Amino acid sequence: MDAEQLQLDLFDDCDADQSAVLNGMYYEAATGLFVSFVLGRRHWQGQAAHDWPKAWQDKMKQERAI
Repeated sequence: MDAEQLQLDLFDDCDADQSAVLNGMYYEAATGLFVSFVLGRRHWQGQAAHDWPKAWQDKMKQERAI
């Protein structure tokens, strides 16, 4: 007897645009501010602070500029 194979797609309900939602810290080049986003909404913004390491600030400006 041939059994029909059933494959479940567990991620069928997931929104494809969900990956485009910003989460985390970014550098906003237009304003020169560091900003954080939570589920695509701006949560916090601020200028470069002396308590943030310079290497971290440079990395954010290079890799996570929006």
